[in-house]
Order: sequence, then structure tokens, then C-alpha cells
Amino acid sequence: MHLKRFQDAGTYEAPNHRGCHGLRLQGFEEGGPTNQWVGLSQFLPGGGAGPDSTPFEKVYVVLDGEMTVVIDGQETVLGKYDSCTIAPNEVRTLDNRSNLTCTMLVVIPYPAPQAQEA
Repeated sequence: MHLKRFQDAGTYEAPNHRGCHGLRLQGFEEGGPTNQWVGLSQFLPGGGAGPDSTPFEKVYVVLDGEMTVVIDGQETVLGKYDSCTIAPNEVRTLDNRSNLTCTMLVVIPYPAPQAQEA
């Protein structure tokens, strides 16, 4: 087992994100996972990401608040415990349109650069 306490999670800057604070919960460390990394993204009201895409899929799980995901002009609002998979090369925009902070768990497979978005 590889244990990492929340207080030991390091921050990371995700490209093309705004009003976002990212914490790496697992990944890119000795003894950690070998096929994915897990981040916790906290988006302030008005915060978001994109539009952009990555060459690998991502899974988003909203833990608190809500997030609007826009793909091909279609808007989907994810609420608490809702999740979605973003396909490789799928262009998406994230917008926190609420007045509450949105907290999302993000799972992204390796290989991914250290500062890759979440």
C-alpha cells in the first residue's frame, strides 16, 4: 500500500485553468500508482478551464458544488457525485457558474507531463 496523507499533497499548476487550485493526491512519486495519477481541483466561482483537449482520457468526479462542462456546444451541469469521462482529443470547457467553490476529483492516465492539466 502507498499511503499519502492529504496534508502532504503537493500543489500543481494546470495549464489553461483559471481560478483553480490543484493538489496531486497520488502519482509521480516513488511507490505511487504506475498507470494513472489523481488530482483534486478546487475551482472558485467564475473559475474554469479550456477550451482545450489532451491526447488521453480523463475522469472528473464532482465532490462538492457544480461544474458546467461544454463539449461541441452542448452544456452539461455536473452536481455532487456526478462524473464524466472526457475522451482523448475531445475539446472541453469547464465553467464554475455557481457562487460556491467546486471541488473535483480528476483521474488521468500516464504518461502525462508533471504539470499537465486537470
